[in-house]
Amino acid sequence: MRVNDLEFFNRLLDYRNILYICHRNADPDAIGSAYTLAEAVGGTIGVVDDCNRVAANLIDKLNIPVVLCPDPNDYDMTVVVDTSTRGQLNDLKLEKFCLIDHHATTALLDDAEFYIHEETTSTVEIIFRILNAAGIHISPKMGLAMITGIITDTGHLKHANSSTFKTLSGIMEVSGVDYFDALELMAATPQDISIRIAMLKAAMRCEVERVGDCLIATTNVSSYGGAAASMLTNIGADIAFVGSSKSDSSVRVSGRAKRDMILSGVNLGKLMEDVGDKYNGTGGGHSGAAGIDANCPLETLMGDCKDYAKKLLAGDDNVSLPCKGISADQPDEESEYLSDVSD
Repeated sequence: MRVNDLEFFNRLLDYRNILYICHRNADPDAIGSAYTLAEAVGGTIGVVDDCNRVAANLIDKLNIPVVLCPDPNDYDMTVVVDTSTRGQLNDLKLEKFCLIDHHATTALLDDAEFYIHEETTSTVEIIFRILNAAGIHISPKMGLAMITGIITDTGHLKHANSSTFKTLSGIMEVSGVDYFDALELMAATPQDISIRIAMLKAAMRCEVERVGDCLIATTNVSSYGGAAASMLTNIGADIAFVGSSKSDSSVRVSGRAKRDMILSGVNLGKLMEDVGDKYNGTGGGHSGAAGIDANCPLETLMGDCKDYAKKLLAGDDNVSLPCKGISADQPDEESEYLSDVSD
């Protein structure tokens, strides 16, 4: 059942033992949203496996208590935060849960007790509205967590809109946190040599195809696919797809698109969702940043993503993918954007 901001908050007050669960490889938007709600209402923050680098640094700097691999059966209510599929929770069994999410699509609405699902640039923006509606004071620590979540989920504000900036301004005003404080925290995040190596390998292996005046870049890395896709758009690609093979034999493709591509009608979240459906995989995310997991040959999945993008750029309103006769078992699902946008 869809509820409004104040009703969402008031319903949480009916429960004494609440778990706020974040998707695997949790990012600052997920951690910041869960932490802020937990501070306002009470409860426990949980992640299903780990956090990304910036989120881990945020947890360390703010001394946020986080439970790894919690059991939802130990809690009266589970609040699923910034998550659109069960696969992102490692198929964690959820009996009684509610949802707060900002992605274009989510597969969790039907089973949720109640939810707020809106396509904003970050989940934090919804959280800020909820706290305002409930008259909750936002402390400096809460403000820093929220601002960091917004910055990272908007690609350092590249995908921000007027509502994003209004929310940022509101958080800074009520919490007393400066924008610089969040930038300083992110700048202090350790840059492991492995990510630098991955970026160089991604660039070395990159192939570029021109469609009119647009450039589609494709490459592959063993890890940091989201960061590699962002790097390729930063150095010249209009759309980038980066493939990775996972340890469980499934494959992942991360996608990024520049803002002018989004304004021209490219929606990577929809693209990944459609391609994922073809292989019984799971894809989704945002217009400019999305991902897909599936059980099929990586080159096949990459090829379908690129073909779909080429048809979008060519103005094909009825995009359809060629059937290649490949079936896939149900994969370990995760949208790359949802879990790895800030890596």
